[in-house]
Amino acid sequence: MLEPGTLWKRTQEQTEFALQTGALQSIPTEYQFIEQDGILFFVRIVSNLARKENAKQQQDQKTKTSGKPFNPFLPYEEDLFVADLSPTHLCLLNKYNVVDDHLLIVTREFEAQENLLTLEDFQALWMGLAEIDGFVFYNAGADAGASQRHKHLQLIPLPLVPNGVKVPIEPAINSAQFLGAIGNCPQLPFLNALIRLDPLLVDSPEEAAATTLEFYYNLLSQVGLHGESGMKGKQSGAYNLMMTREWMLLIPRVQEGFDGVLVNSLGCCGAMLVKTEEQLQHLKEITPMTVLRNVCIRK
Repeated sequence: MLEPGTLWKRTQEQTEFALQTGALQSIPTEYQFIEQDGILFFVRIVSNLARKENAKQQQDQKTKTSGKPFNPFLPYEEDLFVADLSPTHLCLLNKYNVVDDHLLIVTREFEAQENLLTLEDFQALWMGLAEIDGFVFYNAGADAGASQRHKHLQLIPLPLVPNGVKVPIEPAINSAQFLGAIGNCPQLPFLNALIRLDPLLVDSPEEAAATTLEFYYNLLSQVGLHGESGMKGKQSGAYNLMMTREWMLLIPRVQEGFDGVLVNSLGCCGAMLVKTEEQLQHLKEITPMTVLRNVCIRK
């Protein structure tokens, strides 16, 4: 298992090695900001998606040939392996990353991405979050932006943007209104539910996992998705779950994209991705909030 205090060092070492072997194929981007409704949306423009699209075609071909969906995590690419987080989860580099030090927290055995998160998922999540002050997210289902069927959470170091805020929707998080423990962000014109976390949870990942699992069920119930303590199995609807050491936000989803702009958890937190300059201009015209209102549930 991972030796405490070594995850960041392992990430750096494995990144250097995987770049040398060609296993890690980072996708260069440029970026611009789009300001709307008090939020500075951070939009990356991908310069070359050819390698990722070619890989997707190869995966589709393997699926067609074998008759079984291709799974890049069973077996995983050994050159992308970072650490064993727990008996149930391991940590890999994201092969086609557009963000530096992008980590995947993957179940060792196959579990569906549409399954509810478990205590073991939260234990592995906190193993990562205890060592890297980051942004953890879960794209729960294809309509929430999940590109792989095998259950995996993702971890990216903070800040996500180079403008002084940790995540683009931080102003909305900071102005959240609470009725009891659960709040919502009025600045976001779509259904959302928020819980603030005790920063000291990071000192005890086991305790943090149990606490945030209960919070997770409460958030699901708050937005009308089925979630009960101890419940396992398939979710009742797609959603994005986002966490830092300070808060947990859940946003239900109805579709993966709108007008050509695809959205996952990063998009819901204001960090969007477009494929071309033309698509960037189109996003400016229709506005980021219009995209989010159409992929989420409008208030």
